[in-house]
Amino acid sequence: MHPRTNLILSGVAIALIWQLPYGELVLYPFSLLSTYAHEMGHGLTALLVGARFDALHIHADGSGMAVWQGSPTHFDTALVAAGGLAGPTLAGTGLLLLSRWSARAVLALLAVLIALSVALWSRNTFGVVYLLSVAATLAIAAKVLPDIWAAFLLHLVAVTLCLSWWTDLSYMFAKQAIVNGLPHPSDSAVIAQALGFPWWFGGGLVALLSLTALLLLLGTGWVTRKR
Repeated sequence: MHPRTNLILSGVAIALIWQLPYGELVLYPFSLLSTYAHEMGHGLTALLVGARFDALHIHADGSGMAVWQGSPTHFDTALVAAGGLAGPTLAGTGLLLLSRWSARAVLALLAVLIALSVALWSRNTFGVVYLLSVAATLAIAAKVLPDIWAAFLLHLVAVTLCLSWWTDLSYMFAKQAIVNGLPHPSDSAVIAQALGFPWWFGGGLVALLSLTALLLLLGTGWVTRKR
């Protein structure tokens, strides 16, 4: 199947499932994967600015938290907050770039990376069980699925991550987030406090950059061009 066809089918599948009565339940595992990419975005950005990434939490209600500490500047704090907002889009576009090669190899690599992140940072029971289940599923898929279905699964994961900024748009413009039932400042609020911008500025900027990055990637034909 042509890569462009895979992308179209993946996008249509997500859009249709989302509209079904139990669509959100069907997409629940993928929503948690977006949460994972979001929190890993926070944690890895914290490492890049010289802070310490201590723990990764994924909760059953779809929320998550990356626990990090250090002595960051205001700009570093804003970067770490933005890293979470941009994390799913960056992960999704990265998978789309890699999808031009072997889907099986990319699925296997993703399984290894997820399992490694569990060993290094995952600290709550639900998060450990979920992420190890995802890693095992991807590893099995890489081994047993026909090439056409392995490619479709990879594109489905990538497109879901790329589109998560749209499904989370209300969060990007929110002042507060609920994590495991408790209120916390949203990433947009953290960016605003760190840089002195209006509270909606950070989320809006990351949403715009996420959309632009995806459109540029697709516009170049890099993903849909055959090898």
